[in-house]
Amino acid sequence: MTEKNTPCELCLSRKFSMFSGLSEEHLCNLSDSKNLISHKKGQILFYEGTKPLGVFCISSGIVKTYKTASNGKEQIIRLAQKGDFLGYTSLLGEETYTSSATIVEDAKICFIPKETFLDILSKDNNFHRRLTKSVCQTLGMMENQLTDATQKTIRERLAFTLIKLSESYGVDGGESQKIDLVLTREEIAGLVGTATETVIRLLSEFKKDNLIKFDGKRIIVLDQKGLARLSDFYNN
Repeated sequence: MTEKNTPCELCLSRKFSMFSGLSEEHLCNLSDSKNLISHKKGQILFYEGTKPLGVFCISSGIVKTYKTASNGKEQIIRLAQKGDFLGYTSLLGEETYTSSATIVEDAKICFIPKETFLDILSKDNNFHRRLTKSVCQTLGMMENQLTDATQKTIRERLAFTLIKLSESYGVDGGESQKIDLVLTREEIAGLVGTATETVIRLLSEFKKDNLIKFDGKRIIVLDQKGLARLSDFYNN
C-alpha cells in the first residue's frame, strides 16, 4: 500500500542509512522521486532473477534476503532493518537480482527509481565512497559465511547466529538478552544453513544447558559467554 511520502530530511531512519550525509538538494530530489510503501509480513519484495528498476531503503520493519535451493529450502543471506538498502548491488552490476526478498516484520520501505539513485551516486563523492565501502563489507560478510559453512559445525554456527541476532535485535533484560524478532524454526535453519529438524534439536539442547530459554516464539539468550565459547567466537 502506497503511503504519503515523508520528506527525506524528516525521516528518522535516514541517520541509520547511507543517505545520512546527503546535501539538501539531493534530499529534495529523493523526496520528489521516491515512493513510500507499506508491506505486510510474508509479502515478497522482489524475486531472484528479475531485473531491478531501482533501490529499496527500509524505513521500518525487517526484510530477509535469501536464495532458494532446488529442493525448495531457503538459505538466508541477510536480515535487513531500518536504514538498510536492498537491491543496489544488482542495480550497479546491471544484473538481475541474485536473491529474493520477503518481509519478516511489517515494514515501510521507500522505493527509489534507478535514475534518481544513479544521479546522486554520480554527483556526491561522499555517498559514492560510503556505497563502495558497503559493497566491500557485503563481500566480506559473504566470504565469512562461506568460511563458516565449510569450517564450523552446525552447533557452532547456530550459537554464533544467536549471538549476532541478540546483538542486532536484543532487548536488554539484565543478565539475559531477549531477541525481539520472531523467526520461524525454518528461518533460523535458513540462517544457519541446515535442516529445520536439526535446529529444533539443538535449540532444545541449548535450553537444557541453560544457554537460552523461550518466551512464546521469541528466544532469550541467558548465557552469551557460553554461546560465544560454543561458537568459537573468540578465535575468529
